[in-house]
Amino acid sequence: MADPMVSGYADALFAVAAAEGDLATVEDELFRFAQALRSDGELSSTLADQSVPVSRRQQVVEDLLGGKASATTTALISMVVGAGRTAELPAIVDALVERSAASRNKAVATVRSAVDLTADQRDRLAAAINTRTGKAVEIKVVIDPTVLGGVVTEIGDDIIDGSVRRRLNQLRESFR
Repeated sequence: MADPMVSGYADALFAVAAAEGDLATVEDELFRFAQALRSDGELSSTLADQSVPVSRRQQVVEDLLGGKASATTTALISMVVGAGRTAELPAIVDALVERSAASRNKAVATVRSAVDLTADQRDRLAAAINTRTGKAVEIKVVIDPTVLGGVVTEIGDDIIDGSVRRRLNQLRESFR
């Protein structure tokens, strides 16, 4: 069962982003920020450090996102950081992304790739996933250099590993 605090924050962020009229942009920016938090331990610990004054942690958010993200995204992240919920921010954003996709009758497919995908590649991948799983999906790309090539797709608990690394491992196993 989902954490009620995480769900509550996700619902609130979703409502604000929808009311501001740019849900898709805010959702994408929040997703990218959450990925940065997941991959950068120093940033995550700095923003979660309760010994650092709230105003300083919020200034870090402003400095990082100023001019690179919408005012709505910056304000929402700043609010969550100010509330002392930085550690939960990735889970909150994941719940928001799921809620947003569900509002469009879609599931979220998180795709790990060594490089960003073009709009055409995303569309073709979404169509292939729909054909294979019967689910309409929205693609969220996470840049992961360890993938080497190809993609690893997660839809809920299902993982479709089409990476070069997996293929190399299969080949290695076939020679043993």
